[in-house]
Amino acid sequence: METLKFKTNVNCGGCIATVTPHLNQVKGIVKWSVDTSNPMKILTVETSELDPDVIVETLKSAGYKADLMASE
Repeated sequence: METLKFKTNVNCGGCIATVTPHLNQVKGIVKWSVDTSNPMKILTVETSELDPDVIVETLKSAGYKADLMASE
């Protein structure tokens, strides 16, 4: 299992509602969440084997930005 973190502009409950159907349709995502209380609006994705670019493109198609953060 791999955990990917992205800096996003998903900043409220309405934004989360918008991206939910997009992220839920991506095969390979086990679990995801957005920390809207963090100033960087961190999207955390748990995946078995998913290219981070898939997440970036999925959020882009929903009208949002996502930038992969360096692994800790």
